Amino acid sequence: GYHGRLEGGDIPQLARIFAVADVFDALTSRRPYKEPMEFQKALDILMKDRGTHFDPEVLDVFAGIARPLYDAFANRDDASPREELARIVNHYFRTDIAVFLE
Repeated sequence: GYHGRLEGGDIPQLARIFAVADVFDALTSRRPYKEPMEFQKALDILMKDRGTHFDPEVLDVFAGIARPLYDAFANRDDASPREELARIVNHYFRTDIAVFLE
């Protein structure tokens, strides 16, 4: 959680980001044992733990960008999310340095 052995800024930023994304994904994804939770209900649960379990700054940024991403990619059974991720990775992590010099 946000509090525990490490607190606040002592928790690596990537871990603070992952905590928000992971819980939101768990709440809003279909699982064999449960149906997906609605967007706003899941966000309300995260906000309830803002500053205790979740980094307030990370959660605020997430709340500002989550809706359009959720609408585009949540609970899709097609290849669209994987294709978009591949496009982003190819754009930002290509080994060809010329791409970064354009």
